[in-house]
Amino acid sequence: MATTRIATTQWKGALLDGSGTVSLDSSGIGTFDVSWPARAEEANGKTSPEELIAAAHSSCFSMALSHALAQAGTPPQSVETKAEVTFQPGEGITGIVISVRAQVPGITAEQFQTTAETAKANCPVSKALTGTTISLNAELLS
Repeated sequence: MATTRIATTQWKGALLDGSGTVSLDSSGIGTFDVSWPARAEEANGKTSPEELIAAAHSSCFSMALSHALAQAGTPPQSVETKAEVTFQPGEGITGIVISVRAQVPGITAEQFQTTAETAKANCPVSKALTGTTISLNAELLS
């Protein structure tokens, strides 16, 4: 079954001195402030499109990796994924680094690395972001 998720942004003013709010309509969990300075400089308590992409990517990757590990007969005890999305004003998103640390009994570091690379390639958010360089740091915890 297909699902559609909705977010709405209300923006006022020009890019450099304007500001807005983005609401997560499907979940209803909140409305968050956005502005150009928060995107291009310091967050200062506001979010940005890149932070929202990082949230989507880290959660999608965690799900994809967890599923792949379970399918291989080695379900993880824990998976912690951080996604760092770099934004360069005038250029756009210049790269994403996914860093994952996981506890997975019964798997070698090489098997984990291979499974993590596969998850990176097959995660739906990774696929949606194919125009961006995505790097992976994978660490198997003992």
